[in-house]
Amino acid sequence: MKTIRLKPAKEKSLQRRHPWVFDGAIAKGGADAGETVRVESAEGAFLAWGAYSPQSRIRVRVWSFDEGQRIDAAFFKQRLRQALALRSPLQIASNGLRLVHGESDGLPGLPGLVVDRYGDILVAQFTSCGPERWKDVLADALLELTGLSRLYERSDASARALEGLPELKGWLRGAGETACVIHENGWQLGLDVELGHKTGYYLDQRDSRRDMADYARRFGFQQVLNCFSYTGGFSVAALAGGAAHVTSIDSSGPALERARANVELNGFELARATFLDADVNASLRRFLAEGRSFDAIVLDPPKLAPTVAHAERAARAYKDINRLAFKLLNPGGVLFTYSCSGGIGVELFQKIVAGAALDAGVDAVILQRQGGAADHPTALAFPEGEYLKGLVLMRRPD
Repeated sequence: MKTIRLKPAKEKSLQRRHPWVFDGAIAKGGADAGETVRVESAEGAFLAWGAYSPQSRIRVRVWSFDEGQRIDAAFFKQRLRQALALRSPLQIASNGLRLVHGESDGLPGLPGLVVDRYGDILVAQFTSCGPERWKDVLADALLELTGLSRLYERSDASARALEGLPELKGWLRGAGETACVIHENGWQLGLDVELGHKTGYYLDQRDSRRDMADYARRFGFQQVLNCFSYTGGFSVAALAGGAAHVTSIDSSGPALERARANVELNGFELARATFLDADVNASLRRFLAEGRSFDAIVLDPPKLAPTVAHAERAARAYKDINRLAFKLLNPGGVLFTYSCSGGIGVELFQKIVAGAALDAGVDAVILQRQGGAADHPTALAFPEGEYLKGLVLMRRPD
C-alpha cells in the first residue's frame, strides 16, 4: 500500500473527520488515479485510508478512518448497505430518491459517488478517481442490494475534468428507455435520465415543492411566476395547491415542453399555465416595464458559484434577480428563492437577499428556511455538503 505523508500540523482536519486532503497539505508520496493510499501525519501516525487523485487539488478523498479497515469489494458493498439503511426509516413517499450522497452520507460516506433511483432505474454519477476505479464493483453491488436490473451512468459533470477524467454517459447495466415517470407528493413527474439535468431531475427540491403547494393553499395565490422552471416541478406544485395561473420561464425549449407535459399529466388545464422560452433576467425587466405583478415568485437558478472563488460575481447575479423579483411581488406575496451554489453559504445568501430587498425598497420577513430533502443529508464534519439553501419570504403588506 502506498503512503502519503502530510506536512507538519496538516492532520487536524482529518482528526476532525473531514474527508478531504488538499495537495498543499502533502509533504511526499503519490499513487495512480483512484488507488487506495495510507495517509500519515508528519510523524508517521496513521490518519486514514483514501483514494488518490493525482490531478485534483483534493488530492485524497477518505474511504475510512479505521486503520484496520480493508478497502475491498466487501467494504464498498457494506458502505452501500449503510447508505440504504440510512434512508429506510425516512419512509419517503416517492419512487424518486437519492440512495448515495457522496461524502455527506457519514464518516466519511462514499466520496465522489452519487446514486439516485427513478422508478426501476438507478442512475450513478462517478465524479472522482476513487469511485471510477471501483466502478464495476459498485455497479454490481448496487443492483444486488436494490434488486433492480438497470443502471445508467451520468458521469458527465464538470467536476470530472478537475480529476482528469472524461465525461461518460450511458447504460452500465441493462438497457432500455431512459424516459420515466416518478411520483412525489401525490403528483406525477416525467423525466429523462439521459437528457435531464444532474442525474435526471432535482430530487433535492422535493420538500420545497411540497411546501409550495401548501403555501398556495394557505395564501390563495392567483398569479405565480416560476423562474428557471426547468421541467415545471414548482409549477405543478403551485397548481396542485390551487394557484389560478402559473407562468414558467426557462431558456430550454425541451425542458418547457416537458413542463407542459407534466402539467397535463397531472390533469391541470393548460389554460392555467403559460410557458416562456426566454431569458429570466430580461423577462423580469420586461414584466416590470409592463406593470405586471405576482402573488408568488420562485427563483431557482442554476449553480452560479461552484466554489468560493466565484462567490463575488455570483453574489451580484443573485442580488439582481432577487431585487427584480421583490419589485414584481405583490404586497403580502411570497418569494421562494434558492441557491445551489456551494460557494455561497447560508449566511451570505441571506445577506444577498436582504440587500436585494433593500435596493428594491421593500420590507420582507423570512417565513421559512429550506434545504435539501432528507435523503440528501449533510454530515456534521463536512459542511461543504450543505450546498442547497432556500428562503421563503413574505413581502410585508402595505
